[in-house]
Amino acid sequence: MAVCARLCGVGPARGCRRRSAAREQRRGAADSEPDTDTDPEEAGGGGVTEDDEAAERIEGGRPLPPSVEAGPAGRAPLSLLELPPELLVQIFGSLPGTDLPSLARVCTTFRRILSTDTIWRRRCREEYGVCENLRKLEITGASCRDVYAKLLHRYRHILGLWQPDIGPYGGLLNVVVDGLFIIGWMYLPPHDPHVDDPMRFKPLFRIHLMERKCATVECMYGHKGPHNGHIQIVKKDEFSTKCNQTDHHRMSGGRQEEFRTWLREEWGRTLEDIFHEHMQELILMKFIYTSQYDNCLTYRRIYLPPSSPEDLIQPGLFKGTYGSHGLEIVMLSFHGKKAKGTKITGDPNIPAGQQTVEIDLAHPLQLPDIENLRDFSELSRIVLEVQEQVRREEQEREQRQEEEEHSQQAASQPASPLGGEGAEGEETAAGAEGTTQDKAPASQPFVLPMGVISRNEDYPRTCRVCFYGTGLIAGHGFTSPERTPGVFVLFDDDRFGFIWLELKSFSLYSRIKVSFQNAQAPSREAFDEMLKNIQSLAT
Repeated sequence: MAVCARLCGVGPARGCRRRSAAREQRRGAADSEPDTDTDPEEAGGGGVTEDDEAAERIEGGRPLPPSVEAGPAGRAPLSLLELPPELLVQIFGSLPGTDLPSLARVCTTFRRILSTDTIWRRRCREEYGVCENLRKLEITGASCRDVYAKLLHRYRHILGLWQPDIGPYGGLLNVVVDGLFIIGWMYLPPHDPHVDDPMRFKPLFRIHLMERKCATVECMYGHKGPHNGHIQIVKKDEFSTKCNQTDHHRMSGGRQEEFRTWLREEWGRTLEDIFHEHMQELILMKFIYTSQYDNCLTYRRIYLPPSSPEDLIQPGLFKGTYGSHGLEIVMLSFHGKKAKGTKITGDPNIPAGQQTVEIDLAHPLQLPDIENLRDFSELSRIVLEVQEQVRREEQEREQRQEEEEHSQQAASQPASPLGGEGAEGEETAAGAEGTTQDKAPASQPFVLPMGVISRNEDYPRTCRVCFYGTGLIAGHGFTSPERTPGVFVLFDDDRFGFIWLELKSFSLYSRIKVSFQNAQAPSREAFDEMLKNIQSLAT
């Protein structure tokens, strides 16, 4: 702030230069008394006449008057205040919007220039991607500064990916800037079992400027159009929504009509088309559980997994088949020698947030020839042998750790266990190197063994590589959870599968090809912390 004051000639640094100036310069200095307003919504407040004309000259491409091209007596300007207003508009427009309120405190001249809408139109475009013709805001009496301060800047913390707290079911919400709106889109998997189809999405809420006073929140749930809603930012990385007119969610035909409508949207079919009795029970249970929230939900931020050149494939979000539960969303992430599949949406058996599969990249599997692969007992024998090998290696590692700890305690030296983080880091590097070599192996024929159930028979008939892995299974209500052996099958960059040996079932996963904004983790540690948090909430 002191630097800005000296640049514009305000404050103790103005010295004799200002006192010896002509009367017009003294008037300009008097007009530059410091202002103390720090509210972003007040930056640039006050009337504008000369500055509006300057902005119009910039937008219209008119040449600058000769009188403003240089300071008094033709000398170069000695302070920012001697620069032409249109040049200051260009300079201020290149600064981050969050810095402009501090700039407005310097003097009333800066404050008046900051009320030029050209500056705020540029900030809306560069910081939030608003490419609409913002001049149509004149109809509502709002300005670009209003859009920036009362809509975009105020609600910037809710942009990105979120997981709603809907019991075991979870979900995926993407909050984006869409024109002059901020919209929360709920992403839904395609109808079962079409895993390769694109994602579906529907709006849950929107925020926009109805008038100049403040932004308006509207609930979009139901079939009667937008209605009054409310958003509260609870704390960092968490916010909640509330519908103030839940009667808009009701249908004239009562709960039966609401259920039939929900079933067509959720499953793309009627209840009569679903012959499996257990599947009917699961569907009815989900409708009863989820509809009670009436779009009054709490959301917690989730990040997309970070990537590295050593990853087997690009990490990200996938949709996968889960038997009678239909299609669910899974996040695939890589952690050295391990890859993890975490549920973003879930079911009463394995809720959202739990780690559904874990892949051991240090233990690739060599599948038998295509004829022997059809024999389930042969595949089971191969997998169980690797499982026993993994168990022995873990025991040996734990034993080495204990021996090292005992020897360190006896020597009274600082701990540096060989089996701890250092050894794990070395093993991770070795595993990553091996994985990199296996990233593009020759394709091999693939077929599911006889007796293995698949919801989607249209799976690829060739694969790149297979790894030993474990899958999480549990009873209803997440009772008696246990990890059981299985086979991770990599088909290509966008599809993989998992064979659950104990269940004799196969899940096919396909990448969600959506470019999500504001979803990257600030650091690897932040992503790992997020995974831990959503798993602890699910537990």
